[in-house]
Amino acid sequence: MKEVLMFYLESCGYCDKARRALDELFAENPAYRAIPLTRIEESQQPELADRYDYYAVPTFFVDGKKIFEARLFMSYEDIKAGTKAALDAAL
Repeated sequence: MKEVLMFYLESCGYCDKARRALDELFAENPAYRAIPLTRIEESQQPELADRYDYYAVPTFFVDGKKIFEARLFMSYEDIKAGTKAALDAAL
């Protein structure tokens, strides 16, 4: 399995949706729980966040490749689908 990096902000509503999606996806598919997932709060680790090419959070990288980046007005379903795509890429 490949490591997943999740960049987020505590105060981000879209990030809350991604966290909720992760919980649901882990419940739906227990294999996802074995994926190494590193959550990086970008305001607490700006030097690390600056090394990655993204503009919005949540953003998921697998093996250094951006798999999903949220954008304005995304629905929960879209965020969940993007989160799932990142987990699937790591399997």
